Amino acid sequence: MTSALPFISLTPGADAADVRTAIDRVIARGWFILGPEVEAFEQEFAEASGARFAVGVGTGTDALALTLRALEIGPGDEVITSPLSAAFSALAILMAGATPVFADIDVDRLTVDPAAIDAAITSRTAAILPVHLYGQSADMPAIDAIARRHDLVVVEDACQAHLATSAGRPVGAWGAAAAFSFYPTKNLGALGDAGAVVTNDPMIADRLKRLRNGGQTGQYQHLEFGVNSRLDELQAAILRARLPRLRGWTAERRALAAWYREQLAGAPVAVPPECDPGHVYHLFPVLAPHREAFQAHLSGQGIGTLVHYPIPLPRQPAFADLPPVSCPVADRVASSVCSLPLHPGLGSGDIDRVASAVRAWSPPPARSA
Repeated sequence: MTSALPFISLTPGADAADVRTAIDRVIARGWFILGPEVEAFEQEFAEASGARFAVGVGTGTDALALTLRALEIGPGDEVITSPLSAAFSALAILMAGATPVFADIDVDRLTVDPAAIDAAITSRTAAILPVHLYGQSADMPAIDAIARRHDLVVVEDACQAHLATSAGRPVGAWGAAAAFSFYPTKNLGALGDAGAVVTNDPMIADRLKRLRNGGQTGQYQHLEFGVNSRLDELQAAILRARLPRLRGWTAERRALAAWYREQLAGAPVAVPPECDPGHVYHLFPVLAPHREAFQAHLSGQGIGTLVHYPIPLPRQPAFADLPPVSCPVADRVASSVCSLPLHPGLGSGDIDRVASAVRAWSPPPARSA
């Protein structure tokens, strides 16, 4: 019987001993919220990301929403973003009180199209929130040029792009700040929810630290309306234990992706191109016609797949109150995108197995009229 090849496994592997040591250290210290582990992780993650500051928060969603608030973006403001992403990207805009505006995606990068951003700008536009999707950066040189021309703020959603670069510069270095998620499936994952913001602006960092902690400037002294979104010591310690492995894991992801690309040449699926060598391959999506049949074919051979993301955000009920917008490229991609297994721990033999199954798939014949 052929063994199963799941889409992902979240059980600690080679890092298990390091993770356990980190957990035990926190328990022995007895300090669990905003302590030395968070402070140390903030310094270490900022350095790894090429930023001056990092501020730990509860989730990647909070990282986005609090950054917008720290930049005074809220009611009455529009924020242009991608229609192809996890819904949390746009929900964070709503959490800040602003209005998401969806601009269609680039057919190759699958990230927000700079030309569509330019066309979506109005007198109410305050910010651009590009999503670095699947580990590939948005076209930041073009987006930066648009933002400068229109005097707009850029906040990068880097939740799927740890250590990624765009045109040789780290993601997060282009905008006022960048949000990261450490959800367990991410390239750098915690064992629960966690997030962070990186920035080079000390005023943004200071305000984020206040906003994440109820707006406090001191114990029981609340200067402004803040929230409770504090990275806890256990998750910070786990992330510290894993961070030194991130560059090696990223190199593994890139090598596996390169092997996929070679093995899938001529396969009956479309493989989106690598538009920037700074791609970190959080996911490896392909575009498969008759996606459900394609997934069933791979499942029959014990190979797990997932869909990221099947419903473009403008079609989500959560955003039904927004003005309708046409995003035909996002609609087309969402109807066929499918993620193949790719994560550290897989070997070239696993990629060979998946690629062989993909090459063997025959799409159902088109129905005659």
